Amino acid sequence: MAAETPLAVAGPESVELRLADGVSLVADIYRPAGPGRHPVMLMRQPYGRAIASTLTLAHPAWYAAQGYVVVVQDVRGRGGSGGDFRLFEHEAEDGAQTLAWAAELPGANGQVATYGFSYQAVTQFLALAGALKAGTKRPDAIVPSMGGWDIRDDWAYTGGAFGLSGGLGWACQMGAEVARLKGDAEAYEALAAAGRGTPWMGAVAARPPVLERFSAYQHHQDWIGDDPGYWDRISPRRLLDGQVPAVPGLYVGGWQDFFLDGTLSAHAAFGRAGAPQRLIVGPWTHAPWGRRVGALDLGPEAVTDIDVRTVAFLDHVLKGRDLAGPAVRLFDVGTKSWTGFDAFPDPEPTALHLASDGRAATASTGRLVAEPEASGDDRLVHDPWRPAPAQGGAWGPVLGFQDRAALDDRSDVAVYDTAPLAAPLRLAGRVALEVHVATAAPSHDLHAVLSRLEPDGRAITLTAGYLRVTDAAAPGPRRVAMRALCCTLQPGQRLRLSIQAAAWPAFAVNPGTGARAEEARGDAAVVTTLALRHGADHLSRLLLPVTG
Repeated sequence: MAAETPLAVAGPESVELRLADGVSLVADIYRPAGPGRHPVMLMRQPYGRAIASTLTLAHPAWYAAQGYVVVVQDVRGRGGSGGDFRLFEHEAEDGAQTLAWAAELPGANGQVATYGFSYQAVTQFLALAGALKAGTKRPDAIVPSMGGWDIRDDWAYTGGAFGLSGGLGWACQMGAEVARLKGDAEAYEALAAAGRGTPWMGAVAARPPVLERFSAYQHHQDWIGDDPGYWDRISPRRLLDGQVPAVPGLYVGGWQDFFLDGTLSAHAAFGRAGAPQRLIVGPWTHAPWGRRVGALDLGPEAVTDIDVRTVAFLDHVLKGRDLAGPAVRLFDVGTKSWTGFDAFPDPEPTALHLASDGRAATASTGRLVAEPEASGDDRLVHDPWRPAPAQGGAWGPVLGFQDRAALDDRSDVAVYDTAPLAAPLRLAGRVALEVHVATAAPSHDLHAVLSRLEPDGRAITLTAGYLRVTDAAAPGPRRVAMRALCCTLQPGQRLRLSIQAAAWPAFAVNPGTGARAEEARGDAAVVTTLALRHGADHLSRLLLPVTG
């Protein structure tokens, strides 16, 4: 754990690294005061080095007081660093050169660990990829918190659908900062205003005029263009494909964080390489990491201790100290406590089948049952003028564990409930929905949400998934990959599955015409009727990770 007696800290000292192409990168360095040599903790980030991931992590001076030389560097074209910023495109090469430089800093002992949150998690993977390619210094340990691994499929897109509200807001934020650094006040003001507003309200939701006008300042055109070659250049998974090295790692995720799939995928990929790996998944959204997540107060155990656990892990890897506890720690939302596993749970799924009298959407008569019943359909009518909204979870304007009972009363939401539980039920792992859909529309979307239904009628969101169906005529069933969870349900509680054809504005509305939703005008969208088919002839089912 953290040092019993924190060391005095010197710094920050601002220093420059001149890269091979002549660009200079600026970093702040915090050191333990006094003699001695220490491992380096390196963070590379685009938001201005003074921020240093303090949205979720302790200040760099705290880490330095635990016996580390802490380096927080502005990436190319951001903060005080020179050059032009291109989202992720320089991070492999620049990161590799920074790793080699950091190992030789005064007061450093040659060991370098990388750490950081969000973008700063991805820079760790990319620096490693760059070091492997160059044959230079690799990190001795990594601590990525809530970062993308594939970038396209665990960040920009979900189930084939572009993340609308989150993607547009972040593009506006990143572009506004580039405009500010270049002294373009007009672009800064326009992008900042759009980022704090509702930029998706134009004729083509995914193409706001402000991002089209100031495309040179941000990445949106690349993300919406969806060129496979572009993702190949910036994706850690693709750059490290087939050569993930055995680097010890501590991974931090959140059940309601939109990067959860990336966190779990990276942990699994490095785990297969053989070096010791640790995983912590709390109940949190992307930020903050506290006890209140959406509508739930999850108690004092939910308050982050990631700083202390980061130091304990690095002390183990870099200083040879003992490290107790399980390899995987998951926060159980039901018991409001942590539970340990030897590996991330992957039980054989337990199936609950969809059943109803045909009115699961209009009268909420749907049921989740152990065995399929007589065949039937539930018709769900999606009106693009009033699309079903996103509520709770990791996407959209209202995040976290939320009560969606009022949303489930809508007639464009099909609802399926279990009977009240007679005994505790623990779910831990990934969830999926397999559902047969019949429609005359060429294309449609599916949004599936799993909630905990309380005896008082509240429906607390637990996990969700989204799927864009571009060819509705293709054979089914449709598989909606839902996000992992850990929750013990108590007697009297029930599970609820809700199915929608939209999650606005988290994702652009599917026009129902076969046209790409990210390119379609709102006035081109059509009313779409979906028949959710279930029973013995169409095994539509919810797949649950029951572990106790």
